[in-house]
Amino acid sequence: MSVELVPAHFAHRVAGYPPQGWMSGEEWVLDLPDLLDDLLAEWELEPIGRAASGSCSVALPVRLTGQGREAVGVSGEGVLKVTWPHPEAATEALALQTWNGHGAVRLVRADPGRWALLLERLHDRDLTRVDIDDACGVIGDLLSALRRPPHPRLPSLDDYARRQVVELSAAPPVIPRRYLDQAAALASELVTRRPAEDRLLHTDLHYENVLGAYRAPWLAIDPKPMAGDVAFEVAPALWNRADELGTGSQIRWSLRRRLEIICERAGIDEGRARAWTIVREADNALELADDALVAEVRDRISLAVMIIKAMND
Repeated sequence: MSVELVPAHFAHRVAGYPPQGWMSGEEWVLDLPDLLDDLLAEWELEPIGRAASGSCSVALPVRLTGQGREAVGVSGEGVLKVTWPHPEAATEALALQTWNGHGAVRLVRADPGRWALLLERLHDRDLTRVDIDDACGVIGDLLSALRRPPHPRLPSLDDYARRQVVELSAAPPVIPRRYLDQAAALASELVTRRPAEDRLLHTDLHYENVLGAYRAPWLAIDPKPMAGDVAFEVAPALWNRADELGTGSQIRWSLRRRLEIICERAGIDEGRARAWTIVREADNALELADDALVAEVRDRISLAVMIIKAMND
């Protein structure tokens, strides 16, 4: 039974992942059917649908027949999420515990050693088909609702920025050199002129990571938690739904409009949000440098340049 719970396309993709501090994707995929069987039995869960998958995790809809049923409402339904071990997912449970269902999906149970989470079940509806201004308003409201002191075990945004100072300064010119140098300088400045208090950051709040819920209009899912400046949070809503940015001068207007709405609703300084967006997009381009001959990758690097230009003008 459990083999059918692992989508074949997901298994094929993850099998090619090299280890990132834990096991390789191939090793993990081989173990995944038995792991799902064990979790279903131990947590008294009954599968009630086909598993969905992302780039690194499977999410299986389940019915709770034992512990935690009261936490998921009268339906007794939840989602069993199991993730391939990698650094970005290592502290997801800590963030969800901190939010405790306020603005984010509720965590019912966790086994960090097996990278397994039992979550409340949400709707399939996300923000991708919602009017872009309204969707940005939702993201801004959620960023405000998610603002909490960070757990001490979360990775630090300051550490990330210091790495970017070094890496971007020495980077190959995958984008114009002036943008790499600007991003490195901004990363240094943002650490020097840091906000008074760090906050728990989602860091990946975009239109597909917000789902409709039974108990709230919208809730955030799938955080990549860090501790630091809330202005870091805006960028994913700019580079996602890129096909709706328009052409020519409309691109700058669309990007700045998104940023303005989110910052106003979340109480974020626009200047710092623009600066962090430049740093993040330069970093994104650098990560793609090895595959810059692939057409899809070239398009993404071109998008990074357009966004950086829009943040500068």
